[in-house]
Amino acid sequence: MAAKGAASRLDLFASCAPGLESLLAEELRGLGLPPREIEPGGVAFTGGLDAVCRANLWLRTAGRVIVRIATFRARAFGELERRARAVDWDRVLPPGRAIRLRVTSHKSRLYHTAGIAQRLASAIEAGVPGAIIAASPPNEEEAPRAATDGDPLLVVRVMHDICTVSIDSSGALLHRRGYRLETAKAPMRETLAAAMVLGGGWDARTPLLDPMCGAGTIPIEAALIARRSPPGAHRRFAFLDWPDFPGPIWSRALDQARDAVLPAAPCSIHGSDRDAGAIAAATANAARAGVGADIAFAQRALSAVSPPPNAGWVITNPPYGVRVGDRRLLRDLYAQLGHVLRSRCPGWTLVLMFADARLARHTALDLRPVLSTVNGGIRVTVGRAQLPLQR
Repeated sequence: MAAKGAASRLDLFASCAPGLESLLAEELRGLGLPPREIEPGGVAFTGGLDAVCRANLWLRTAGRVIVRIATFRARAFGELERRARAVDWDRVLPPGRAIRLRVTSHKSRLYHTAGIAQRLASAIEAGVPGAIIAASPPNEEEAPRAATDGDPLLVVRVMHDICTVSIDSSGALLHRRGYRLETAKAPMRETLAAAMVLGGGWDARTPLLDPMCGAGTIPIEAALIARRSPPGAHRRFAFLDWPDFPGPIWSRALDQARDAVLPAAPCSIHGSDRDAGAIAAATANAARAGVGADIAFAQRALSAVSPPPNAGWVITNPPYGVRVGDRRLLRDLYAQLGHVLRSRCPGWTLVLMFADARLARHTALDLRPVLSTVNGGIRVTVGRAQLPLQR
């Protein structure tokens, strides 16, 4: 890593789900961290240690933020280990901890990832007392919460004989805000819920309703956005354990973020679901997120939806028929959703996530795609439609 201090320029990369790169880039611009390059799966940018704090604290659609700590050419294992031993590992790796290594190699003389990991492990163990090296699976982004979330993670990429070593500054993936301890069926990630709200175009000033809210992720993320509340304010990050990280930088970033939070959401936010257990989970999750007073949750069937009087936005994620529900039965659900929204929410804007365009057509609404991404390994589309005014 570069020289000490918040002003030192670091090479940073924020990862995201496929299709969310433009949203993530816009978030970075809003934080005063202009993107250097938009790549498949994330956005590269530069900044100091203060940028590491702000990115982790504020980004709503990112999966993690990594910091490049070393780049060197290596065409043989001996050269790899020799150059790796010159890296100041002890600046970012605490002693006596398990260190995870995730290694990929493409179009390089060194193609055996296990061999690359072994040589890097030898270099790290020589520079960090008591370090224990373990491999980390390449598909961890899709893995459930792991017991190793608190262990430092090094991401190693060898491309055209250039070895790039980065350290994860986030720790547990950023969608783990810390509030969602209770879930309903097929919960969506917090980052994806935020992407629906941001990508759908909600202005955070007009009413919002999710009539199939489940554990409340969409209303909660909307309330956090409306309150200007940082999504990472109630969790811990990996960079706080770096031996060389100046604590006052984090304290200052956290204080500034908390000072920006509004005392209440400037609009009404509603969530309903027919399942009493889902509403209980949503209510508890909202309270943990600090937005319990900003959201009105109610147990209601879709047919009994009761929106507030002023026109606003419906943002919802109905079952897809892939894991939850039967597709044949879901045709009626999508048709009912379209009918209820046309009759109860005239003039509103609908933002709907769906995996099957044929099911979505049963709403009889003109859904225009605004995002295409992946939810739990399923390719999904986020569409937006203007609900017609009643004649």
